[in-house]
Amino acid sequence: MWRSCLRLRHAGRRLLNPPRGALTASVRPGPNPLIPARAYAPPTERKRFYQNVSITQGEGGFEINLDHRKLKTPQAKLFTVPSEALAIAVATEWDSQQDTIKFYTMHLTTLCNTSLDNPTQRNKDQLIRAAVKFLDTDTICYRVEEPATLVELQKNEWDPIMEWAEKRYDVEIGSSTSIMGPSIPARTREVLVSHLASYNMWALQGIEFVVTQLKSLVLTLGLMDLHLTVEQAVLLSRLEEEYQIQKWGNIEWAHDYELQELRARTAAGTLFVHLCSESTTVKHKLLQQ
Repeated sequence: MWRSCLRLRHAGRRLLNPPRGALTASVRPGPNPLIPARAYAPPTERKRFYQNVSITQGEGGFEINLDHRKLKTPQAKLFTVPSEALAIAVATEWDSQQDTIKFYTMHLTTLCNTSLDNPTQRNKDQLIRAAVKFLDTDTICYRVEEPATLVELQKNEWDPIMEWAEKRYDVEIGSSTSIMGPSIPARTREVLVSHLASYNMWALQGIEFVVTQLKSLVLTLGLMDLHLTVEQAVLLSRLEEEYQIQKWGNIEWAHDYELQELRARTAAGTLFVHLCSESTTVKHKLLQQ
């Protein structure tokens, strides 16, 4: 993933030419049914109104310019991100739009808007508690009792990641076939709360976004720790659905679209977390040069 980020940074150097006499204009994407209600949801589409995308470094971080207009958030704040790499990734989203701006494909932009505006006004502790609460309904903690083939599939595919998480964080999580789910020990919650507290507010917005997509904190931790790839995490989160599809068949276009969308959102959220987690280091290095 880090090699990909470096390639992205290198490829995005052309975006660093600042426009002269930049004006301030508000470009404010709004609702998308594919994104949780707590995050911003952009309108579906809009005609592209700009030709060039660039980034500039200001006092508060890196800004995105559409021609001579500075991008702003839905609450009319200046769209400023903490690192050059994240700015390039966002600028690439805008630059890759064709005749029509498809806001529902711009997950990094939406995550940045949510981090900047914090529309639900939640603090760091509330974000952490919301993510850890997903343990109560974590996808891989719920097991079936039948059919035997699905029981075995869940055991073979989910047990290794569960064992990894318990060993990695020195906690007990467990699984259950009860509708009430497993009984998560208080110490497990405390350890994971402490671990998530090591992330900054921006990264936590991304973590919660990924947890919501996968419906699993355990799989999200595997992604953040580079133990799982996006493809692996998505397939593990859809294990029972994929089993049913293989058994009964599916509507091909609908299944493919849903799978690709989930991969795109999960990949964007994961990249966002990693770029935000490295923001201080990157910024410090840039300021020293």
